[in-house]
Amino acid sequence: MRFVKSHGAGNDFVLIEDLGDRLAPSAGVVAALCDRHTGIGADGLIRIAPAPDAHFFMDYYNADGAQAEMCGNGIRCLAKYVGDRGLHEGDAMKVATRAGIRDVTVFRDSGGLVDRARVNMGAPVLDAERIPVRSAGDPLHEPIDVEGVRLDAACVSMGNPHCVIFVDDLDAVEVGTLGPAVEGLEKFPARVNAEFAEVLSPGLVRARVWERGCGETLACGTGACAVVVAGALRGLTARRASVRLPGGTLEIDWTSAGEVLMTGPVEEVFTGEIPIDRAPEAPPGR
Repeated sequence: MRFVKSHGAGNDFVLIEDLGDRLAPSAGVVAALCDRHTGIGADGLIRIAPAPDAHFFMDYYNADGAQAEMCGNGIRCLAKYVGDRGLHEGDAMKVATRAGIRDVTVFRDSGGLVDRARVNMGAPVLDAERIPVRSAGDPLHEPIDVEGVRLDAACVSMGNPHCVIFVDDLDAVEVGTLGPAVEGLEKFPARVNAEFAEVLSPGLVRARVWERGCGETLACGTGACAVVVAGALRGLTARRASVRLPGGTLEIDWTSAGEVLMTGPVEEVFTGEIPIDRAPEAPPGR
């Protein structure tokens, strides 16, 4: 099985082309391939498959092997893969995900290779039941208790669930402690991605993200969208803002039509081949 390793702002993925729709990777195989010590190493795996109502289907798995609804950085990596290999004509494409169909537009460098992409992420979901979060009040001001501290969280779905926590000093946040504590709260029945965000100006936010099933990642596309949506609704940011993540910056535009556009870089790192029939299950503790 051939694969490509790509990343969007440091959020990295193993991509497998399966336009014949023949592969069904198990959770154990996905976790083993994504393992950074004994596998290829990635935040997730993307199987590029056919779709009846779109150009491609992004069959996305988190690093722990669990299927996920949507990945904003991953869908840009898919767009680069098919764009650079001539698997799709033109710079606009429709990609089906478990969260619905997303429109993607690619931008090319002077050599004709895709180096950036813009994704229409659709409208944010603010209804508690659909996020989902077990909220008795306003999901945009959801009290959560973690590590003995009560926090005022903003819950949003961008196809997958997010819990945005605005902070005064991002450098002082223990993401490795608070992130998993937030992810596992019982009020999030599907678990949740946790964003810690510091507003520098209405048009610029710093953020770090703890992703469910992955841990802290260098960037999260849907997370950046959730930060701007939550920030705009709270009056902390403009509807158009840059989100600076450890791996790079994503440009977010929550349009007047209600759709969230995300633009960011994409890069292919290397290609390789692995015998999937002999791929090991994830090592103990994964």
